[in-house]
Amino acid sequence: MANTPEMPKGTVPPLRLDRRAGRDPVAFTLIPEPAERAELAGRLGLSALKKLRFAGQIRPEGARDWRLEAELGATVVQPCVVTLAPVTTRIDSPVLRLYRADMPSRPEGDEIEMPENDSEEPLPDTLDLARVLEEALALALPLYPRAEGAELGEATFAAPGTAPMQDAEVKPFAALARLRDRAEGETGDGPDGETGGSDSGD
Repeated sequence: MANTPEMPKGTVPPLRLDRRAGRDPVAFTLIPEPAERAELAGRLGLSALKKLRFAGQIRPEGARDWRLEAELGATVVQPCVVTLAPVTTRIDSPVLRLYRADMPSRPEGDEIEMPENDSEEPLPDTLDLARVLEEALALALPLYPRAEGAELGEATFAAPGTAPMQDAEVKPFAALARLRDRAEGETGDGPDGETGGSDSGD
């Protein structure tokens, strides 16, 4: 059986999946350096990102599609939502992405809609594994980190005449909004489409 090509640890060259001769599977392991972790922590609003590892494989699926399966491991520090004391959380999460060649692109806009299968995405021209890592980590972060002994009543969210949503149900939308805000910051576009100055310090 042929060996699966593997990227060296820490390297994150973009992949042109539509141009890979033979469509061979590719194994990868990403272990960002401390400076890279610090930058990522700042973008995600973390107090610290102590450990981070993203490892898995990209392999062809069908004639033109690709499947990414990986494991995300991280140790994050966030401020408690009640006391602001540091809260350390260990994250170990599977990551699945299905890149479909014939899947229509999602329309851009201010509204965030949860797709039926949130693991499916249109096949990109270039796949940036570092971006996949960042998106997966943002989705896996605790939404309301709480220090031991800190108490906060269960929050509910509802428009008039609708059933309220609990904290756990709101988490996917909050994580997607966090990714949208980050994307807007990268382009410099404000919520009204105006270009604003960058003061992120990245």
